[in-house]
This record gives sequence, C-alpha cells and structure tokens, in this order.
Amino acid sequence: MTTPKKALEPRKNPRQQRSRRTRERILAAAARVFAEHGYAAGTTDRIAEQAHLSIGSLYQYFGNKDAILLALAQEHLAESERVIDQALGADATLEDWLTALAEAVHTLHARNPRLHRVIFDEAPRPPDLLDRFHRVEMQAIERVADRLRTDPTVTVDDPELAARIVTATIESLTHRFVGHGRPEQMRRLIDEVVVMLTSYLATVSRPRRRSPGGRHGR
Repeated sequence: MTTPKKALEPRKNPRQQRSRRTRERILAAAARVFAEHGYAAGTTDRIAEQAHLSIGSLYQYFGNKDAILLALAQEHLAESERVIDQALGADATLEDWLTALAEAVHTLHARNPRLHRVIFDEAPRPPDLLDRFHRVEMQAIERVADRLRTDPTVTVDDPELAARIVTATIESLTHRFVGHGRPEQMRRLIDEVVVMLTSYLATVSRPRRRSPGGRHGR
C-alpha cells in the first residue's frame, strides 16, 4: 500500500536551533535503527527510544517511519549531488576523474551500506522521491557526458550513451560489492573499474555494421 503524500510531509519545520537539533537526533537515530533492523522492523517506537524521545515528541516532527526514511533519502541525494559535483569539477585526466568519481560513489555507499540498501532496495519509494532519484541520476550522466565531449583522449562516438554506461557501471558494481569485502578489496575494485572504463572510453573499437542482407558492410 502506498503511503499518502501528505503523510510523508514533515509535520514540523524546525526553525529554532533546539528544534533543528531534535530533528537531527531523530534522523540519526532512525539511520541506526533502519541499519540494524531493516525497513520492516524499523518502527517509530524503536526510533523514538534510540533518540531518547517520547513517541509523542517524534510525531511532532514526522507522521510515520516512511516520512523519516524519506527525509534520510533526501539528505542522501543532496549529499550525492555535492560529492559528484566535486569529483567531476576538477580539471583532471580521464583516469583521474574516473577515479575521483568511483571513489565518490564508493564513499556514499560505504558510509552506511546497510541504510543505503534499506533506502534503495527495501523501502517503498513515493513518486516524488523517484523523480528526485531520476533527476540526480540524469544530472550525473550529463556531467559525465560533458567531460567526455571535451576530453581529447576519448574516442567513443556517443558521449551521452557512454556516460550512461559509465555511471551505471560504477553505481551497480559499487552497490553490489560494498559491505561484502575488505577495504583493500574495494580499493582493487575501484582500480579495476577505472581500468575497464578507461580502456572502453579511450581505445574503443567499433564492430563493422551489418548490411540489411546480413553481410558485413564496408
């Protein structure tokens, strides 16, 4: 069952410092609870207990656990935008900015891999959040495509398609392996991903196109 949009909206917009600190306590407690217990067992009672608040105080800020998780997801996406912008903002070689991007995505996943999986794999995502996910993804793709268009060492014919491949490869492999290996293994994964993508982007060779009759065109 989809949670009504109004139920996901924060009940209280904290303007005073004390209220902001209370909201931050709730979100920090929720991050710990969801990471430890998962989405289904991450109840508001557990979150309130972890935050050392009464359940009534928690409900002054959030109407339910989905609203809390939505706030955590929005914070994660805002951080993703900042980190990716920083990784792609510097003037660097192809290998260096690919490394910076892969390291940035790894940092985002590794900060709290269990919570990341709750947000992206377990919890229901309302349409507004899916739209935000899509916007962040498209911004990252466009930033990568811009780098590919202006890099003289890049040989791909379609920078936008290549940018989609780059971002999907880094995101999917990082999501798959973070939390399942030792730090040195993750370092090796990043290095191997960069080697693979650098080879694809800078030395890609195109198969000959087939003619309508099935023969290779010239």
